[in-house]
Amino acid sequence: MNAIVAVNESWGIGKDDALLVHLSPDLKRFRQLTTGGTVIVGRKTLKTFPGGKPLPKRENIVLSRRSDLVIPGAVICGSVEEACAAIAGKNPETVFVIGGASVYKAFLPLCNQVFVTQFRGGEQADSFFPNLDEDPCWKAAETGPWQEFEGIPFRYVLYQRISADM
Repeated sequence: MNAIVAVNESWGIGKDDALLVHLSPDLKRFRQLTTGGTVIVGRKTLKTFPGGKPLPKRENIVLSRRSDLVIPGAVICGSVEEACAAIAGKNPETVFVIGGASVYKAFLPLCNQVFVTQFRGGEQADSFFPNLDEDPCWKAAETGPWQEFEGIPFRYVLYQRISADM
């Protein structure tokens, strides 16, 4: 299983239930990596998607404690264990955890790779992704060059798990 996330210098991912920045190249990369696969997303994060609807051309698994929740085009799971049962038998390389913060935290121990877009600037964050640079279980396996989009410097970093959680 993978996670995919865009973070600022302090590993911030969002503020007021919205992304800190919208980088068109990053959104295209996100689409390329996740299309045809399965995404695991929290209910509140799903509400921030266009129309609040599941992403097209992907199986959407929505994590929610609301047992009465019905979202056309999505599988609703009430726990990490239930979501894991829903992805059993799928190629783990095509499963992506896509947020928000509590969903990342719950699934990160199950991930083997994290596709990170690091950017400089953006608003102050009120939600964060765990700092993988400070976690001995993870290493930056590939680090791309800094690029710029509409004045915002960014780069892609692929983190790989190197050991079980301590």
